[in-house]
Amino acid sequence: MRVLVLGSGLLGVSSAYYLSQLGHEVTVVDRQASPAAETSFANGGQISVSHAEPWANPSAPLKVLRWLGKEDAPLLFRLRPDLRQWLWGLQFMRECTPARTRHNIRQIVQLGTYSRSMLSELRAATGLQYAQRTQGILHFYTSKKEFDGALGPTEQMRELGCERQVISADEAVRIEPALRHMRSQLAGATYTAEDESGDANQFARELVKLCMQAGVHFKMSHTVTALREAGGQLDHVEATDNEGRFQRLRADAYVLAMGSLSPIHAAPLGIRLPIYPAKGYSVTMPVKDAQMAHQVSLTDDEFKLVFSRLTGPNGDRLRIAGTAELNGYDRDLNRVRCEAIVRRVEQLFPGAGDTSQASFWTGLRPATPSNVPIIGASRVPNLFLNTGHGTLGWTHACGSGKSIARIVSGLAPEVDFDFCGLDRRPPTKPGLGRAATA
Repeated sequence: MRVLVLGSGLLGVSSAYYLSQLGHEVTVVDRQASPAAETSFANGGQISVSHAEPWANPSAPLKVLRWLGKEDAPLLFRLRPDLRQWLWGLQFMRECTPARTRHNIRQIVQLGTYSRSMLSELRAATGLQYAQRTQGILHFYTSKKEFDGALGPTEQMRELGCERQVISADEAVRIEPALRHMRSQLAGATYTAEDESGDANQFARELVKLCMQAGVHFKMSHTVTALREAGGQLDHVEATDNEGRFQRLRADAYVLAMGSLSPIHAAPLGIRLPIYPAKGYSVTMPVKDAQMAHQVSLTDDEFKLVFSRLTGPNGDRLRIAGTAELNGYDRDLNRVRCEAIVRRVEQLFPGAGDTSQASFWTGLRPATPSNVPIIGASRVPNLFLNTGHGTLGWTHACGSGKSIARIVSGLAPEVDFDFCGLDRRPPTKPGLGRAATA
């Protein structure tokens, strides 16, 4: 079957790879000149099943109110006359109940655990290299209130098979000696040994090479302008190349993996995707003092930041990423938010990185109110969805890519997850089930 994948980020590339493995003739189309050039370019670099507590949780409403108008807030709603933002915000608030939070954690953990296993299988089968570190992820807390609030979700994650262990401050320093100078500030920590880190952009580029070896064709510098329906299904995709030439792209099936742009292209087809762009930031800097720099990937839940160490051809670097700004499709770098990240890094690991050579980046992460991605069939029979992964795009990429490839092929996914457009049946049974209303 001919399959057209819209988007060449982590989700699009992983979808293309697994579709090709199932024997499909795959083409990927993207507006950028090279794959993984937008949201997948400089993310936090974590495979973090342990990062499963959604932004929308019982503590979120008060935090959001407290952070309104603060330029350096970890989660900033920059209120604007944007109906989509307000509707998304209302849905976000509805997801903050304890019951919805528990449900969403279950979905995020189950997909994340499966996806991490698929990544491990892929690496073993292909020898894929991407500056990976399999040293786990350590969540540390300098606020006792934040630490106490993490204990309940951590216990639920363990019950679901994510071995996130509560550890003492002393044990945290043993695992990551770079925390030793702030031992007195640590209120507690958790550690997930099975989690990983690495260079997500390098991973995507290396996976593209494997896709091309398998016969996947990439149409880069092609901007999708419209999805056209005819006869009850998707008939073609309209696009323009970098010289402005109009093209109609046809296939038997289509996978929408365009991140924050997905709802814009789905809406004319009557598909309402609850996705809003959450602008995230990252800072990358060379390691200055190797003794002060962390080796293990870290998560600072209080400030919504993740820390990874990337060692490869580009040298020994620190990557710090996080925060979220809901401000439409604005991509401008906010210097206040960039400087807030650098300030936190210097507070935690003074002198570890060369701040004079820091490079800043921002990307629009496709966030759903629940943090649960949208994967599966749609109301248009030959259009499939793999989008809305928010901050967990790399964590969920391999599992999402393999699952959508199986769904397109008429096979049941291998993981228990609320795939859209599928009957709720045991994952061992084949078949697509009912059409999606999404």
